[in-house]
Amino acid sequence: MKGPHNIWRLIRTGATFERTGAMSAVLEAVEAPRAIRVAARVLGWPFKFLGLRGDPSVPPVPRALTALGPAYIKFGQILSTRPDVVGAEMALQLQVLQDKLPPFPLAEAKRVVAQEMEKPLDALFSEFSEPVAAASIAQVHRARLVDDGREVAVKILRPGIERAFRKDIDAFYLIAWFVETLSPASRRLRPRDVITHFEGVVMQELDLRIEASACGEFHANTKDDAGFVVPQVEWFLSSRRMMTLGWVTGTTLSDLATIDANGVDRRAMGARVLQMFLRHALRDGFFHADMHHGNLKIAPNGDLVALDFGIMGRLDSYTRRVYAEILMGFIRKDYRRVAEVHFEAGYVPADRDIDEFAQALRSV
Repeated sequence: MKGPHNIWRLIRTGATFERTGAMSAVLEAVEAPRAIRVAARVLGWPFKFLGLRGDPSVPPVPRALTALGPAYIKFGQILSTRPDVVGAEMALQLQVLQDKLPPFPLAEAKRVVAQEMEKPLDALFSEFSEPVAAASIAQVHRARLVDDGREVAVKILRPGIERAFRKDIDAFYLIAWFVETLSPASRRLRPRDVITHFEGVVMQELDLRIEASACGEFHANTKDDAGFVVPQVEWFLSSRRMMTLGWVTGTTLSDLATIDANGVDRRAMGARVLQMFLRHALRDGFFHADMHHGNLKIAPNGDLVALDFGIMGRLDSYTRRVYAEILMGFIRKDYRRVAEVHFEAGYVPADRDIDEFAQALRSV
């Protein structure tokens, strides 16, 4: 059934993009070659009537991705952080996919909590709100603990999300094969390898125990970093399908209007984000690998708050030293040393000319 299912999913994807008006916008944004444009029209226009309508109040591309399901939404979330790839306007449109998706019912969330904790929800929480944020994989509820009255955030996986992702990712491999076949130039980007990597990342995100452990380690590493906050994990209220963290209040970095109204210095905040990222990557070798503006907040006291620890990165000590030397070389404008480090680390083939590479670095 895999083959027919994937072909149907491919046709449904093209039809939905055509019906919602997203097809032309996407092809234009990624500057798709002619062969891809023709194939997209063939898969879309004749079967337009089979496409999903989506929400007409949403811009075409996020409308199509939302209608097609969680894996498509996740890709859209990734692209929303890459205006250099899709353009500033589309990246702005795709931000709606970060935390403003339709939630699943409160009753279903309460059922998951009771099932995962093997206790009635009222025995754990004195208050449990409607969803305050909903993304492709999970949604978040604000709650209050029965024991001590502390406020917490409860993240719960969407019902049936695992099966839905496996089905969509399976179809992505067929789409990647089509792209490589129709556009040989795309093979240098290794579309199928990209899908393999995406699959591995997503499958980890579907087990909230892994995210909880990442949050716990990140909190331990950064607890003494002034001006940077990672919520604490409530270990006995976390499991595979739910995770409970301390509640944090603040303004999301994507809310530029509120940030400006509060008098926040955007340039200084940007510098702090970069400094924190480099500190965690080079000092600890463990860092937030999805540190876009939707996953960062500014607390009322000015602290930078990190959220969503499903995608974290690690660097071994040797790689950290290499990256530190490269950064220091650029800061000192010692392009010869930067080139040498690239050769020493094997990032550039040994048969290339080191002086030419140093000159190229200087021009950049």
